[in-house]
Amino acid sequence: MGNYQRNQTIPPKDIKERKAYLVGGGIGSLSAAFYLIRDGHMDGKNITIFEKLDIEGGSMDGAGNSETGYVARGGREMEEHFECTWDLFADIPSLENPGYSVLDEFKELNDKDPNISSCRLIHECGKKKNSDSMELTPSQVKRITELFLATEDALGKATVEQFFDQSFLETNFWSLFRSMFAFENWHGVVEMKRYMHRFIHLLPGFNEMKGLVFSKYNQYESFILPLATYLKDNNVQFDYGTQVTDLDIDINEKEKTVTAIHIVRDNKKEIVKIKPKDLVMVTNGSMTECTEYGDNKTVPKLRRDLGDVWNLWKNIAAKSPSFGHPEVFCGDVDRTKWESFTITCKGSKLVDKIHELSGSDPYSGKTVTGGIITITDSNWLLSVTCNRQPHFINQPDDVIVLWAYGLFLDKEGNYIKKKMTDCTGDELLQELLYHLGLEQDIAEILKTDKVIPAMMPYITAQFMPRVKGDRPDVVPEGSQNLAFLGQFTEITGDCVFTVEYSVRSAMMATYQLLNLNKKPPEIHPSQYDIRVIANAVKALNSGRPLPAETIIKKLLKDTSIEGII
Repeated sequence: MGNYQRNQTIPPKDIKERKAYLVGGGIGSLSAAFYLIRDGHMDGKNITIFEKLDIEGGSMDGAGNSETGYVARGGREMEEHFECTWDLFADIPSLENPGYSVLDEFKELNDKDPNISSCRLIHECGKKKNSDSMELTPSQVKRITELFLATEDALGKATVEQFFDQSFLETNFWSLFRSMFAFENWHGVVEMKRYMHRFIHLLPGFNEMKGLVFSKYNQYESFILPLATYLKDNNVQFDYGTQVTDLDIDINEKEKTVTAIHIVRDNKKEIVKIKPKDLVMVTNGSMTECTEYGDNKTVPKLRRDLGDVWNLWKNIAAKSPSFGHPEVFCGDVDRTKWESFTITCKGSKLVDKIHELSGSDPYSGKTVTGGIITITDSNWLLSVTCNRQPHFINQPDDVIVLWAYGLFLDKEGNYIKKKMTDCTGDELLQELLYHLGLEQDIAEILKTDKVIPAMMPYITAQFMPRVKGDRPDVVPEGSQNLAFLGQFTEITGDCVFTVEYSVRSAMMATYQLLNLNKKPPEIHPSQYDIRVIANAVKALNSGRPLPAETIIKKLLKDTSIEGII
């Protein structure tokens, strides 16, 4: 964030009379509540968050215990240039270190224990696979460059497999990219382009996951809990067990104004009247809506209904084309689903194997795998990770928590001859153990390790091919008091499936609706830095000299920019 944008905002004249209603208890709404207080000067008691569950956090979850098993549906990868996220958490007090912010303790942790993966890919039942080379030919690097330079309008709804040929989809680069970000071949290549722009500065350490930063605990306890605590301490109202079903919106040629919110609480329908100066912010769509859980002996159900969150967006979208097209994202479960499973281990040979592959002792409290280990010859394309332990505050010292996920749910496993969608937790664990070279230890490990699978029908919905207008602007044109938050809004140049995207949407919504004299920080512009581009091209070429590199170095010799390449 540029220092010029660190100004104290001028309070809106009528802010004491205004109220804000935030729909959904995820990171988008929690961030919006923070910015309404800090920069909007709104009293917390005038902010209400409607959440249908009995807990806040949305997709940033984490729960359980060592006896029945821990569970986290996923974990968001982070990096240094999440400018909005770190602006937020610089002002949220740490719950463990008085006088420190969440950012303070987070940065100190990652400075002392920087992230690195020493085993990114494996195959052939537990053997490390060399990932030093991206395995890209010059023509494939050229094709990536063409994607980098193309406009989003020109790419339209093209998919990854339509833009690249089959040989590209078999490279180490695509194995690294797709498993790290959960891309399928049929996802929109526009989203891949945005990732290439947004994280181009990370390409030189891509195969070792250098540059990523991770929290001490799961993301609920590391981020959501301190943020929610801050908001509650500032009198923000959390209305749990409340489902928003629709909005009444007065629409004319120039303006759109929310006049009422329809809710269901205790199975009773109610209407909350909204004044013209009140604010309404809606998290439209959800990656984790309709999640179903299993256990060691139970297969989690794959739901195909829309669920409450998607139905809400459909109801709102029916009122104006400017509110987006939810069916683009929630209309094909078989192209948006995947499954994760959390493994709670105690005295398990699985932990020993993770130690062997990573070279790091899981009981040390330091970085272990440094991100996911992907099994390239897994029919389900399984990946597994061990974050810093303990991963939960209440986790006993002798317990280790692992997390795994698969992308190809409809294929038969290599060891378990079933689709991943048809498997119990025990069967998911057996397939993973086989690929880790622990086939002989399966029976022993199954006696001790708890597995909680999570089936998520919409987890990659945000990557579905889309065009301009499919996602609504954070503040739609003509909107007087309505904004959208989260992964299904349109933020030019930023990447979905990140915490940063949700936090940025909250900042944008607050500043625009309240007309504050402040702007969100610029999205990190690494794609415009010639030094970053040169290093990225070198990484894509797996260290091969750049075209005309020798000539350019001679031309730059003894100049102030000699070291640019």
